[in-house]
Amino acid sequence: MPRTRPPYPEEFRDRIVELARNGRTPAELAEEFEPTEQTIRNWLKQADRDDGNRSDEPTTEEKEEIRELRKKLRQVQQERDILAKATAWFARETEDVPPKSSGS
Repeated sequence: MPRTRPPYPEEFRDRIVELARNGRTPAELAEEFEPTEQTIRNWLKQADRDDGNRSDEPTTEEKEEIRELRKKLRQVQQERDILAKATAWFARETEDVPPKSSGS
C-alpha cells in the first residue's frame, strides 16, 4: 500500500506555481524541491483553472462546494432513513399498519 504524506502547505504550492510561471520547468523544480514533476504540473493546471484560464474541470472553490454538498446530502439521506424506520416502527406499534408478512 503506498504511503501518503500530508498535503503541502498552500503557500508552498503557490510559490512553486509562481516559480514555474516565471520560467522554471516542473522537472527543475521537482529536482530542487520535494514534489514530483507530475504533482507540479497538476498544481499548474489547477492554478490555471482557479485563475479562469481553463474550464475543463472545476476550480478549487467549486470542488470544495461539491465536497460540502455531498457531505450534506449524505447527512440528509441518513436522517431520511432514520425517519422512515421510525415512522414504520410507530405505525406498527399503534397497529395502524399490519406487521410485515413473509410474503405468502
